[in-house]
Amino acid sequence: MRKVLPLILVMFLMAAGFLIVDTLSPKAQRLPKPADEKKKVIPEVIILGKDAKLGKVTFNHVKHNGGEYNIGGPILCIECHHTAQPASDLDKIPPHKTVWPIGRTTTLTAELFAADPIKAGVAACRDCHARSGRKPKLLDELPSIVDPETKAVTKITNQLAFHSACDACHFEIQFRTTGSKVPNATNCATCHKSTAKKH
Repeated sequence: MRKVLPLILVMFLMAAGFLIVDTLSPKAQRLPKPADEKKKVIPEVIILGKDAKLGKVTFNHVKHNGGEYNIGGPILCIECHHTAQPASDLDKIPPHKTVWPIGRTTTLTAELFAADPIKAGVAACRDCHARSGRKPKLLDELPSIVDPETKAVTKITNQLAFHSACDACHFEIQFRTTGSKVPNATNCATCHKSTAKKH
């Protein structure tokens, strides 16, 4: 046993030396370190209209989708993210007609996003509704609607999309709730906050 113990010790030291030399060698194969992935979370606050002449708009995402604000019930994710539902459901709310991703079978909810933010398939407003004169990220061109009487085509830019969606909801709440503190859809300054210093 005494003769075997030094032999085992020598073999252990040789193996350890091999590993040290191998890891220090520039030719040694190494597995790439996994990139630190940041968990996608629903943003608490979104700044809209950063370049708007009237000033930026601070949109509190948590209050809108967390239940503090409501329209006679919770505000559903698809109230704004209308592309995040199956085409069969989207057909019920014209003029919307774009589903993303194509062939979608799920309806966006906070729970679906929490389970898997990537599979939830959330498109940001500007991904489809770009600024005037710019190509949207997810579509070949800006969405448009055609007036059935005049046949006039209106491109739904980000500015028009935001104003249409926000104003419609704010008008509805003002109409239903006396004394509501909802922003006044006819007074731009209730949403747009000027960045210019007042004297």
